[in-house]
Amino acid sequence: MSFHPDALWFIALALGLPLALWPMCRKSSRSPVVFSSTVAAESAGRSLRVRLRWVPTAMRMVVLLLIVVSLARPVKANEQTKVTVEGVAMQMLVDRSSSMTAEDFELAGRRTNRLEAVKQVGREFITGSEDLAGRPNDLIGLISFAGNPDSLSPMTLDHASLVNAMDGLKPASRRNDYEDGTAIGDAVALAVERLRDVGERAEETGGQRIKSRVIVLLTDGENTAGVIEPIMAAELAAKYGIKIYTIGVGTRGMAMAPVPTMFGGVEMAPIRVSIDEETLTEMAELTGGLYFRATNTDSLQRIYETIDELEKTETEQRRYLQYVDYAVEPIRFGGWAFPPLLVVAFGLLAVEQFLGLVAFRTVS
Repeated sequence: MSFHPDALWFIALALGLPLALWPMCRKSSRSPVVFSSTVAAESAGRSLRVRLRWVPTAMRMVVLLLIVVSLARPVKANEQTKVTVEGVAMQMLVDRSSSMTAEDFELAGRRTNRLEAVKQVGREFITGSEDLAGRPNDLIGLISFAGNPDSLSPMTLDHASLVNAMDGLKPASRRNDYEDGTAIGDAVALAVERLRDVGERAEETGGQRIKSRVIVLLTDGENTAGVIEPIMAAELAAKYGIKIYTIGVGTRGMAMAPVPTMFGGVEMAPIRVSIDEETLTEMAELTGGLYFRATNTDSLQRIYETIDELEKTETEQRRYLQYVDYAVEPIRFGGWAFPPLLVVAFGLLAVEQFLGLVAFRTVS
């Protein structure tokens, strides 16, 4: 509790109350009737009313003290903080074609395939790690694609379910020509459809404000499936103000990958890495994004760090002070509510006046 700065001088009055009430106390100690001897009265003892005759004086002192304190404006400030977040609406597009099984990446010092590396670094990008801050305030969705795009997670702030969906990603089978392939254009078009009106929907429902809309596309190949050309999909994204960051995943030249044998088994064999960097670069430039090339896990992590810096979430905090004036507002303490100070003061004054007229009436 504190007092209003402009009314603190009233506290000085409280210090002078004993001096002001001293004459009243001296007057009350004098006998209104003079007797020649008080021995008989003293031997008779004192009644309860006589013992409590100090009560009206004490009550009046408390009343004056409460009035003076009320004039000093005792207040309590309750601070409230309103946080406004402008997040990023993001669609992550992950290539799961059979070529993503090429083992030219490392995790924790052990060789692993491209898809597992993409999943691991993507998980850190979403939830945070030692080098990545995470995206807790962003709406993020997940689309995987091979021969066809699949929406695995809607745009959500529930990033735990998003990460679970990402962990469940499996590469397409080389033996299934319908499933395998790289439908980059179709995947981007599906992402644009999901992002197109996400800002309007968020504002209509009173949800989070959307600062920007972004597609992060990870692929290790060329567009070999689908009906929509990648450049056409990028132009559609540019029309709706959606930025595309494209990432070419894989080493340059050759990489070892599991390939099926004629006897139904699988063996490791070198495959050629063929990434259409020209198309991926053009897609990024059309939308104001950037193209990156990730040849190992470290470079992929640095790419995500760059995107993290480029697409920052803005948080605005506004603080409000709400003052409770204890002189005229109830006092709340430990779940209990007590009357305002002035109500208590006038209540005591009424009781003091009543007692003075009834129980403690004196002869003047």
